[in-house]
Amino acid sequence: MCGVVGIISSRPVNQEIYDALTVLQHRGQDSAGIMTDNKGVLCLRKSNGLVNDVFSSEHMTRLRGNMGIGHVRYPTAGTLSSSEAQPFYVNSPFGICLAHNGNLVNNDELRKHLSEVDRRHLNTESDTEALLNLFAHELQENFDGTLSPETIFNAATQLFDRCSGGYAVVSMILNEGLVAMRDPNGIRPLILGKREVGQGTEYMIASESVALDIADFEIVRDVRPGEAIYITKEGELFSKQCVKPKSYTPCIFEFVYFARPDSIIDGMSVYKSRLRMGEYLAQKIIKQGLHHDVDVVIPIPDTSRSTALQVAHHLGVKYREGFIKNRYIGRTFIMPGQEIRKKSVKQKLNPIDLEIRDKNVLLIDDSIVRGTTSKKIIQMARNTGAKKVFFASAAPPVKYPNVYGIDMPSTAELLASNRTEEELARYIGADWLIYQELDDLISAVQFDESDAEAFDTSCFSGEYVTGDVTSNYLDFIESKRNDAAKAKKEIERKQIDIQDQSSMTVS
Repeated sequence: MCGVVGIISSRPVNQEIYDALTVLQHRGQDSAGIMTDNKGVLCLRKSNGLVNDVFSSEHMTRLRGNMGIGHVRYPTAGTLSSSEAQPFYVNSPFGICLAHNGNLVNNDELRKHLSEVDRRHLNTESDTEALLNLFAHELQENFDGTLSPETIFNAATQLFDRCSGGYAVVSMILNEGLVAMRDPNGIRPLILGKREVGQGTEYMIASESVALDIADFEIVRDVRPGEAIYITKEGELFSKQCVKPKSYTPCIFEFVYFARPDSIIDGMSVYKSRLRMGEYLAQKIIKQGLHHDVDVVIPIPDTSRSTALQVAHHLGVKYREGFIKNRYIGRTFIMPGQEIRKKSVKQKLNPIDLEIRDKNVLLIDDSIVRGTTSKKIIQMARNTGAKKVFFASAAPPVKYPNVYGIDMPSTAELLASNRTEEELARYIGADWLIYQELDDLISAVQFDESDAEAFDTSCFSGEYVTGDVTSNYLDFIESKRNDAAKAKKEIERKQIDIQDQSSMTVS
């Protein structure tokens, strides 16, 4: 999962892109990058780390220009190397920058064709680099002497035809304008905003509406599945439905965990969705007669607060904050490596004795993926003196890999993949465990005003909307992207870095 932003303005965009990336930081904590266009000259800063660590005042002053794109990353494909920090850039044709959120199912096939047929050189394993080179190649093929909107839309059409997966793209063509594209299934979110100023209309494209809010852009609409938008440097906007949408199925896990609660995605409020998750979850708890022993409802901060409030309200028991979160520790689910995740849980949360001791505690979390956080927190509650610890998940069991840009590649690392609910409860140490029903989750998220037809629920249901995810492919990505494989890649990368440093000479 990543966060992207692009802005065309009548004034410098460096600070507003930076601000947008800070409110999208929850979507990726591995690296950050900004590219701006200063009258046809590329200005770039990207590196591993959080936004406020990557960009200093000196860096910001060098990011000149009234047009630019930005990115925050956590890697699902490729490695943790800073060489794979986005945006990426190619100088032919025109000079093109690109950042993307998502994952290409056919990345390896696409890379092979780009290398052997299109003769495009690729330096990394990143599917973003493949997307960039594909877009550049198709622009070159369709260029007839003028970079018209039709040229760009023809190139986008070819990109849609050749790519499979979930992706939301922002691209900058130097001295020309911005391009935005969203996959034909609308899996990954992308929203368009505008701001009226004295000099005309300014535009922003971002992963979530909160990025628009912070810069006082108003929401225009979500980018439609299979649509491309082109905004010239002068602020003229063109759009085209380049391919017929295959479906309109946004990722439901955005609403469960990833997106900020104050975001609107495809016309649906994340906050309201999480409130409704609590209502449905409470109904299930009551139906099963499990509510009688509950003394207090406590959320696992932060994403489950809205859900927990509604659970407590409908159960008629107290809602309390039982854990204090250290704001300087990242989200454990998106941290690389199981050992790091285990260590960070204790650093991230500290229990409040007053709210837990001698009570039957119902803990509410957004989901259970690997079970690391759940197991540790339940043990913390018991060590603090809880009589009984119950656990409820606002989402159904995560049983299957997510291949569209969320770091769930390995079935073996998913706690619920081969366990019953009773086994899961014993494993995490809960007196009882209850999950949200998938139909209830869908009902909680789906509002009448949305154009979304359904949702990508693949991590819960095992049904992949692109229709080309086979068991062989799942085995392949598991071998490449499980924690052990990532750890091996990281060791190899560090060894290369050491060799490079040792080979350097001082003249």
